[in-house]
Amino acid sequence: MMTVGQTALAVNTVEIGLSDSVQMALENNRTIKESLADVDVANWAISQSRRKFGPTLSWSTTANRIGGEAYQQAKMTGENYKWNYGNTLSVGMPLYNEPLRQQVEVSKLALNSADLALENTKQAVRLQATSAYYQILQARNLIDVQQDAVNTLQTHLDNVNAQFRAGTVAKSDVLASQVQLANAQQALVTAQNNYDVAISTLNNIIGLPTSTVLSLHDQLKYTKYDLTLSDCTRYALANRADGAAAVYAVKQAEQGVKAQKGGYLPTVNGAVARNIGGEQPFRANHSSSNNWSAGVSAAWDIFDNGVTQANVKSAEASVEKAKEASAQMDESIELDVRTAFLNLQAAEKNIHTTEVAVTRAQEDYKIAQVRYSAGVGTNLDVMDAEEKLTSARTNYYTALYNYNTSKASLDKAMGIPVDLDVTKYMAAQEEGKSAPEAREAGRLHENARFTLPKEKEQKQVKQQKERKQAAKKARKEKQAKHADKAAESQQPTVKADSKTAAAPVKVKSEQPESAQAVAAEMAQ
Repeated sequence: MMTVGQTALAVNTVEIGLSDSVQMALENNRTIKESLADVDVANWAISQSRRKFGPTLSWSTTANRIGGEAYQQAKMTGENYKWNYGNTLSVGMPLYNEPLRQQVEVSKLALNSADLALENTKQAVRLQATSAYYQILQARNLIDVQQDAVNTLQTHLDNVNAQFRAGTVAKSDVLASQVQLANAQQALVTAQNNYDVAISTLNNIIGLPTSTVLSLHDQLKYTKYDLTLSDCTRYALANRADGAAAVYAVKQAEQGVKAQKGGYLPTVNGAVARNIGGEQPFRANHSSSNNWSAGVSAAWDIFDNGVTQANVKSAEASVEKAKEASAQMDESIELDVRTAFLNLQAAEKNIHTTEVAVTRAQEDYKIAQVRYSAGVGTNLDVMDAEEKLTSARTNYYTALYNYNTSKASLDKAMGIPVDLDVTKYMAAQEEGKSAPEAREAGRLHENARFTLPKEKEQKQVKQQKERKQAAKKARKEKQAKHADKAAESQQPTVKADSKTAAAPVKVKSEQPESAQAVAAEMAQ
């Protein structure tokens, strides 16, 4: 089994905690970068919609060989027209266009939805990184369980061999013990492989090479959770980013109806044009082509055979669809919270029951060992007691793992924020503030990212990462030197005793937190 001391001396070892894992995942995860790009796309869509209201400047040119009866009369006056090079410079600008105006509002709401989708993605990545981190801790605990089982069965096999040589037990006891030991060794290999896979999985999530060795000093622990199901559900309905995004989807659909109703109204445009033409390019010696114009044009589809009405009805149906999707999202939020909360409660109960089971299994194994050594028990009793002890310890650590992962899932189901306070963001938007202003109102910390970093910012981030990596490397080298000195000073080296299955398993319990403390922690 690889110990913490051994991994600390590995070449590519990175010491990491849960908060470090989450932060690295938020910085390096490609799904988050895609969501950041979606925010930029939505932002440029607003710019595109707004610029359609601005003036446009266009230039066109033509070159034609001309002739015919119309030009014969011109020859009689001394003009010989053979070519006509025409140039037109025009400036146009919409003065009134209701569909375009509504499209700007739709684009603004799309940016709001993109901001909320980004926050939801960050929360999902946080859950992914947290679950992967806990999976490593669980795999490490199961390695300890299987290693203890191997050590215990090896000690028992040595005892059986000694009694077999003394002629007090049969050969079948030796063979059965060897088989049981081989099975435990196989389970240990599987547990070690699961640990390696869990390490690679977390490396992939946080953006490190999959071969990087991670050193985790945390332990799975039990912390009492005091909030009720109704509290969690109420918080989730008010703070889930995807729930808020569904609300904005309804608003977008409603704006779409207004945009389609704009088809009932006229459009007004202003235009200025200058035309010149001549025998040579950019000459104005054709007087008939030398002119300018300035004015306003209006268009109104008085009758379009019901096309606008059909568009409006279609948009109204889209509103109903968006409302149903929003209602379904609220129902899904309630289900997510309830599922995670019930899983948390079940895991909490299993922690207490499996703790008792471990204690009793340890006692049962001791009794079976004593009875076998005294010749009044069977080898089968010992192996059965050992198997039950291993199963009880595995169930205990599994319950502890399920409790912690269920807590992380409940955080995601409730919409515990990463960078953006959704309620403050929505309140700012309702006050008429723009998306960037709403982001600032809902920003939770200075390092929150809402858009892709610019080139200068990217360089600064890269330099900051390089400085952090250099500092970590220096600390690792210093720790390695201290470890070498400590190893040299230990004369002679004492080999630590292996753990026995009879060692008690203690639950790492903390005092229950108050509901106010948990709520305050969630708001941070």
